[in-house]
Amino acid sequence: MTKADRSPADHDGGRARLASHPAFQLAQLGSHIKGRFTAHLAPLNIAPRHFDMLALLTDADGLTQQQIAEELNIHRNVMVGLVDELEARGLAERRRHPTDRRAYTVHLLPAGRELLRKADRIFDGFENDELLATLTTAERQTLAELLRRVAAAAGLHRGVHPAFHGSPE
Repeated sequence: MTKADRSPADHDGGRARLASHPAFQLAQLGSHIKGRFTAHLAPLNIAPRHFDMLALLTDADGLTQQQIAEELNIHRNVMVGLVDELEARGLAERRRHPTDRRAYTVHLLPAGRELLRKADRIFDGFENDELLATLTTAERQTLAELLRRVAAAAGLHRGVHPAFHGSPE
């Protein structure tokens, strides 16, 4: 049999071999999720990294820029650019630190809180109605716990989107 005579089914063994590895499945799903979640957020004119920053500021409003960079484990230049984007849209603002003239704190504005509420609803809908629709509640909880354990063992920072470490998305 020549190469031209082979059908796509003849190559299924290699694909099945790849698909049997959880690491491959996670990478495949990660790529899929990134694309779908980014598409779902597009009508709000934000990317997953904006979603992460808004969520952080909701939980820890008034952090310094340095604290944000440390919390998200990102380079300060990435963080500054992200805050610039949020500030330009009226979603967050920098304020002088009350005791350190060299530092700025970052505060979520009402428009940022409202945008985050919309993004949360989109995220929940995507996750529940699309991504995990075939799983029971118990299976979803088990999956989340297993993924947390694997991520922790890999030294990943909980709740930090990987886009922060690469080029802006």
